[in-house]
Amino acid sequence: MSMTSLTFKSIVTALSLTVGFSIPGASPAQPGTERSDELLKRLAGAEDHVAADKAERELRLEWSRSGSAAMDLLLKRGRDALEVNQPEKAIEHLTALTDHAPGFAEGWFSLATAYYVEEMYGPAAYALEHVLALNPDHFGALQGLGAIYDHLEMPKKAHEAYARAAEIRPHDEDLTAAIERLDREATGFDL
Repeated sequence: MSMTSLTFKSIVTALSLTVGFSIPGASPAQPGTERSDELLKRLAGAEDHVAADKAERELRLEWSRSGSAAMDLLLKRGRDALEVNQPEKAIEHLTALTDHAPGFAEGWFSLATAYYVEEMYGPAAYALEHVLALNPDHFGALQGLGAIYDHLEMPKKAHEAYARAAEIRPHDEDLTAAIERLDREATGFDL
C-alpha cells in the first residue's frame, strides 16, 4: 500500500469521527467500577496539581487491570516496547491484546498511542473510538482525539475533544494551553 493511500485512509477514518464518538453496533459503554468513579470525582475536584496527580495515577492503575494475567502481560509488553521506542513491536502486542480482550479499554488506548507514535492517525482514531465506547470518561482518549484533530487542522473538533478532557482533568496545563490556543479558531472570535 502506498504512503499516499495510507495517509488518505488515515484521514478518512479520522474525519469519520466528526459524526460522533461512538462505534455503530458496539455494546453500550460499560459502567465504571465504584473505585474508578470515586477516583474520577477526586480528579475533577482536586484542589491542586499534587492531589490531581495522585488521583490520576491511581485511576490509571485501576484502568490498567484487565482481570487476566495474560492480558495484563500483553499490555505491559506493549507499553514496554513503546518506552524503548519500538512502536512496531508495541502494535503487535497490543493488537493481540485487543483481539483477545476487545472489551478492555486500556488495551485500545495503548494501541492508539502506538499508532499515533507511528503517525498512523486513522488507526489511532479508530482505536480511540473503541476506548470511548467502552469508557466515555477516558481523558487520555479524549486528549488523543484532540491531538489528532489538531494535527488535521480541525480546530472545532480539537477544541471540543480537549474541552471534554479538561472537564475531567481540569489541572492539566497542556490541555488548558491547547484550549486557549484553539479558542479563536474554534469559536471564530477573540475571547
